[in-house]
Amino acid sequence: MATLSVTQDDITTLSVDVIVNAANSSLLGGGGVDGAIHRAAGPALLAECRTLEGCATGEAKLTKGYNLPARYVIHTVGPIWADHREETAERLLFNCYFNSLNLCLKNHLEVIAFSNISTGVYGFPKQRAAEIALKAVEVFEEEQGGIKEIIFCCFDIENKNIYEALLANRT
Repeated sequence: MATLSVTQDDITTLSVDVIVNAANSSLLGGGGVDGAIHRAAGPALLAECRTLEGCATGEAKLTKGYNLPARYVIHTVGPIWADHREETAERLLFNCYFNSLNLCLKNHLEVIAFSNISTGVYGFPKQRAAEIALKAVEVFEEEQGGIKEIIFCCFDIENKNIYEALLANRT
């Protein structure tokens, strides 16, 4: 069973196997965490992302970390809350987390740090997003396991408090 933890930090500073980028479908950088990761990783990340031909919502793709302390970056495209029916948005967000964990397992990566996917400009309700993230981790652990440590790296105190409360209530 993976160790789960929460931190409020700049994900680009974490020394882990892989960080998860809340990317847009082009994978060519953008605002928020996506832009911060691209800036910190340097131009080689953008060059590699250009070869990936984008990414569908709910899917995930792996690149090197380049100038980041993390060895790799998983790019996943979360749903825009206003663009989907609630059930569809929830399924797509679940897939972001599950598919990212699957990429870790396939690439023998043991320590992963997730950003708060879709909770920024994509407008996904933070509480519901955190519940879905933890459910995806739970399902992945039951079906496959193999990840040593999962970190939920929160940019803001609101997300941190939500994750801490949810983890405190886990059985």
